[in-house]
Amino acid sequence: MLLLFTLILLMFTNLQLQLSMASSWPSLQESAATAKSGCQTHCGNLTVAYPFGIGVGSGCSRDASFDLTCNTTHDPPKLFIKSGNLQIFKISDSEMWITNFIAYRCYNQLGGVTDDIFAWTSLATTPFAFSQKNKFSVIGCDDFALITGTNGGDFSSGCFGLCGKPNDVPDGYCSGIGCCQTAIPKGLKTYNASLLSLRNHTRVVSFNRCGFAFLGEEQSFRFRGAEDLSNASEFHTRVQTMVHTVLEWVIESNRSCVEANECKGNSSCSDADIGGYRCSCNNGYHGNPYLDPGCKDINECDEEQSNIHCYGHCVNTAGSYNCTCWPGYTGDAKTPDGCRLINANTSKFPVMAFTLALVFGFVAILSGLIGVFFGIRKRKLNKLREKFFQQNGGVFLKQKLNAPGTSDAVIMFTTQQLRKATGNYSEDRIVGRGGYGVVYKGILPDKRVVAIKKSKLVDETQSEQFINEVLILTQVIHRNVVKLLGCCLEEEVPVLVYEFISNNTLFYHIHDRSGGMSWLSWESRLRVAIEAASALGYLHSQAATPIIHRDVKSTNILLDENYTTKISDFGASRLVPLDHDQVTTLVQGTLGYLDPEYFHTSQLTDKSDVYSFGVVLAELITGQKPLSANRTDDDKNLATYFVKAMKENRLFEIVEPRVLREGTLEQLQAAGDLVKRCLNLHGNDRPNMKEVAMELEGLKKFKTHPWDQQQTVHEEESRGLILEIEQSDLYEVPLIPYSSNEWESYSGSTTSMNFQESKPR
Repeated sequence: MLLLFTLILLMFTNLQLQLSMASSWPSLQESAATAKSGCQTHCGNLTVAYPFGIGVGSGCSRDASFDLTCNTTHDPPKLFIKSGNLQIFKISDSEMWITNFIAYRCYNQLGGVTDDIFAWTSLATTPFAFSQKNKFSVIGCDDFALITGTNGGDFSSGCFGLCGKPNDVPDGYCSGIGCCQTAIPKGLKTYNASLLSLRNHTRVVSFNRCGFAFLGEEQSFRFRGAEDLSNASEFHTRVQTMVHTVLEWVIESNRSCVEANECKGNSSCSDADIGGYRCSCNNGYHGNPYLDPGCKDINECDEEQSNIHCYGHCVNTAGSYNCTCWPGYTGDAKTPDGCRLINANTSKFPVMAFTLALVFGFVAILSGLIGVFFGIRKRKLNKLREKFFQQNGGVFLKQKLNAPGTSDAVIMFTTQQLRKATGNYSEDRIVGRGGYGVVYKGILPDKRVVAIKKSKLVDETQSEQFINEVLILTQVIHRNVVKLLGCCLEEEVPVLVYEFISNNTLFYHIHDRSGGMSWLSWESRLRVAIEAASALGYLHSQAATPIIHRDVKSTNILLDENYTTKISDFGASRLVPLDHDQVTTLVQGTLGYLDPEYFHTSQLTDKSDVYSFGVVLAELITGQKPLSANRTDDDKNLATYFVKAMKENRLFEIVEPRVLREGTLEQLQAAGDLVKRCLNLHGNDRPNMKEVAMELEGLKKFKTHPWDQQQTVHEEESRGLILEIEQSDLYEVPLIPYSSNEWESYSGSTTSMNFQESKPR
């Protein structure tokens, strides 16, 4: 019994250890860093590990000499040393394979030179040197080539390729007949190769017109005899594609291991014979020896992660492993059938049968324990979801949904649905961050694209109010308001699901200057303002329960694929009882848009949204940001800056040039007066949103172009004509029919004012 108990204990301990090692392996694998944090690790199919780094001056490499460039204009992308023309095809922990430069010289039947290209490469200021795996090769029947260079001193050598007729040339190796190879010295940093001929190929031009010389990896080149001599173009392409030049690289060629002391944990340093040193992981470890925390232990007992085999009892150790035969066996467990029974001839006890029975029994017990473990874990997760569901007001929401007429008011999403839709809330799916949560792009099973917002923690005492707000917001149906589809209350924080709006924010379209000027025309800006004002007016006065947005700003005004306006982000919204004009709240909002009266009194009214919308109108008219360090200290705030300009009759000095060109003087003056009233410091003196929308709608009646109005009005009246010009967003050429003198005047004015339009993206 004691033996049986000991055997069970040993097997259990080993299995537990292996499970532990297997479960910890992914974290070790992940922690074995390849490059610096935040740096690119791949270019095409090549992995770039530190001390190298992608991007010249990016700070991703050890120093500038290890900078590489990933040229993405190629498909697939190509990797180059620094920003030069030396393409990299492969990198190891001590070597690099790069482009092979070929020198060649071709002749005609009279011995005249038709092509003459020499080859050279310099690695003088880099941590690289040409490896002795390269050979300097000369191909031709009447050629000799010189190679000169430096390796701490001057170096020169040469090689002859001679033959008389094709049948003399051996196939498969360089013997000096048609093909000659010579070695290069250790540490060669630069080389220059040039070709010469004894008789200018006049005796061999019938089958060998060109001679070649190149420095390339010896083992990757195979000479094909007369075939290579006769087909110059095919030979050049094959060598260029298949035979690369091998470089050796080191760290700090003027320092040794002892001086550097750079290698990280579980690694060792070795001095290179070309100067400098290299770091490498110790046996039994893997990772990057140049980055903290250094190299990680390899689990040799995990056959998927190791190339060793153990046919007995395997126990991983730091940097190594132990492999022994099972109890009752002896021999070498590292070879197949290496273990044999002890006293197999005299033993009558059925050890093999007993061992198999014991193993299968133990596996059955372990499977049962694992099943129980996952069952308990699943039950805990379900209880946790129920707790969050209750904490976030789920019970109250169910009661509301069961009430007559509200069964379809809101969709209740499950945690599994939203995690699957967002790739388990992957960082790649984040499309926005704000003061009230993070927004992810999600794809539902029915292929609908939605915006999924994980809100901040909700006060448990206000969960009932939160649910009431969700129910009301799902019933808000307006073409210019982002639709709230439903929610999920099984997470620690409530998750809201909205329709997805794909064409970025109004802030982006106003302030994007990639083309020199925002593409938004005055007509488009006026339409966006009207649609946004109408939506806010609807929320204030026509919704079942009035809603104050509380965070109106150009980043919360979205444009869909048809450039239709959508008011979004009700994370800070408050519902206003019908018998109240204002609500006392904690002050929330965005600097630059925040109503000063609300900030000082904490009394929230619909006029607070009017003030914020006034700032958005000022953005649309001036093209300037709400807060800007480019303006003087007193004018950093756009609202103050705009009101001050209106008081000093300087409106047309601050209007964006495109708006000034396209809008009429009456429109701009009326719009400026409206913005000034919206930005009044006293809320009672501001218009409401419905009035704002109506006044903006009224601006559309002004159609005459301001720069034509005074010059052409009498001519048009005399002809009895009314000319309406619709300015296009898409074209840089004005659509107004100028005379030649007027056009020259117009061109000069637009040049001096630096007008530049760009097409919508």
